Amino acid sequence: MESTEFQGEGGFPLGGKRIGILGKGGAGKSTVSVLLARELALRGNEVCLLDADSSNVGIHQALGFQDPPTSLMQLFGGMVFSGGRVSCPVDDPTPIPEARLSLETLPEAYYRRTSDGVFLLSGGKLEDFGPGAGCDGPVAKVARDLEVEGETDRIVTLVDFKAGMEDLTRGVITSLDWAVLVVDPSLAAIRMVKALGSMVTKIRDGVPPATAHLDDPAQAALAVDLFRKTRMQGVLVVLNRLPDISAEVHLAGKISKKPPIELIGSLREDSTVGQSWFDGHPLRSPENEARIRGIIDRIEAIESRKGDPREVLLSSGFSGRSGA
Repeated sequence: MESTEFQGEGGFPLGGKRIGILGKGGAGKSTVSVLLARELALRGNEVCLLDADSSNVGIHQALGFQDPPTSLMQLFGGMVFSGGRVSCPVDDPTPIPEARLSLETLPEAYYRRTSDGVFLLSGGKLEDFGPGAGCDGPVAKVARDLEVEGETDRIVTLVDFKAGMEDLTRGVITSLDWAVLVVDPSLAAIRMVKALGSMVTKIRDGVPPATAHLDDPAQAALAVDLFRKTRMQGVLVVLNRLPDISAEVHLAGKISKKPPIELIGSLREDSTVGQSWFDGHPLRSPENEARIRGIIDRIEAIESRKGDPREVLLSSGFSGRSGA
């Protein structure tokens, strides 16, 4: 049954949006991806979660499936390094022509659907292509180009990227509306906030991508045009794996509060999460259910432009000291 509990007057403000989940290795981005997907579905959204992490495995089990879906890489013709058609966006910025998909007509082999309405798709795993398969740039292109049509206009696409900055330097964030950056209590994670904030600022200011390696002027012009037409609005930071309130306040104090960065919430360390990943069981986090709801509330409020985004955050109660 479709949930209407959270619709409110604003309807479905995230309908049609593409949100990337990013973070350093071990920060918990896949955990956050699953928890956000479930909460969005509970609110009546159609949710498409694209597993665009070419090396990490197990997100299908976190959603309750025994086997992952067949990768979209196969649907789109395979990786160029193996004689296929999908290339790295740095080597060839040309979009994948078949990347606009309808969930109503997509063959069942290419997705899994949870009972609460989360569709899981996969960009592909390097392990499927064998030794010497080449880089995972083609998976990044799938993540950049995929556009999903649902049965309604309430579809939200979440993209779980691989850890680190590599995919971001390939321009994948240009097709996202928001980047959710998961930050754990580490210096590397804090540095990633600064690096991603700087990257988004430059893209929005019109700084073009590197194109000196492209011999074809038309491809160089296309790469610049894709950056110029970016949808990216900002970086939304979620603090994660916090052991206590002291760590929460300390880490929040280390995060820049200047645009395009917004600090939107925090999640506590939950031992049941690690156990679920280890056992391959469906992922739940009782410790963080209310916090996940608060994070979705803040993203919806910011997207709806209900006043200044900073006023929205203050009115929702997040100060780096929030409880559940």
